[in-house]
Amino acid sequence: MLDLSKDGFLTTSEIKQRANSVFTDTASPNVSSKFTHIPTHKVIEDMSQLGWGVVDAKQVKARKGQGFQKHLVVFRNPDVVINGADGDTVFPQILLTNSNDGKNAFTFTAGLFRLVCENGLVISTQEFENVKIRHMGYTFEELQTQIRAMVEQLPLTVESMNKMKAVELDETSIVEFAEKALATRFKEEELENIKVDLDKLLEPTRPEDKGNDLWSVFNVLQEKILEGDFQYMAGTKIRKARKVKNFKQDIEINQKLFAVAAEFIAA
Repeated sequence: MLDLSKDGFLTTSEIKQRANSVFTDTASPNVSSKFTHIPTHKVIEDMSQLGWGVVDAKQVKARKGQGFQKHLVVFRNPDVVINGADGDTVFPQILLTNSNDGKNAFTFTAGLFRLVCENGLVISTQEFENVKIRHMGYTFEELQTQIRAMVEQLPLTVESMNKMKAVELDETSIVEFAEKALATRFKEEELENIKVDLDKLLEPTRPEDKGNDLWSVFNVLQEKILEGDFQYMAGTKIRKARKVKNFKQDIEINQKLFAVAAEFIAA
């Protein structure tokens, strides 16, 4: 089996510890006999040939169907990197989700990994819509075509980052951004019953994130919303937000946050 230990990639055993369903070679017994099953580890091997190794893997908890549940694999290519003029190094990532129960195609989503805070975020723009490849008819050539197309869009990522860095937000816009950011995690009825100190929510955790430009504010909010690094009042009780551990929720919040940030670029 493939060993991805070079370049900081996870080894096969490390991937298996995090998401053993990646290595399930058979489909769930509940799927149709006509379902063509391609195990995720086959895609990992093919991605390795294209220069992309695994840096993270997760799976949803499952009481039933253990080994067949939905899982996430995160890929990075050491030759594909965005070096910001201000020293803010960002690695583009490709996120793959799949399951062995016949309910999901291979879904590829573009992401970014920010080295300064070791945070990952998911790109959500028209140019970076999810790419799906069905199990039936899966080929290395099809994968190569789709990944090449995603990589070709990366200059747009640099453009988006530069646009965010160029947008200076006034205090009103920063507060508006923070309120919209909270709405990506909490439902409307939940927001009506809690109070969050926005000043503390917007307080940077590191010097690199100080500033009123959109990129800095976005990264502060993205990290705190996902890491649960803030408190809120629920009635008379002070509660600490929990870290988002479910990878499906993580991706969903990330995409919504990126979409909110895009609104301020266009404003």
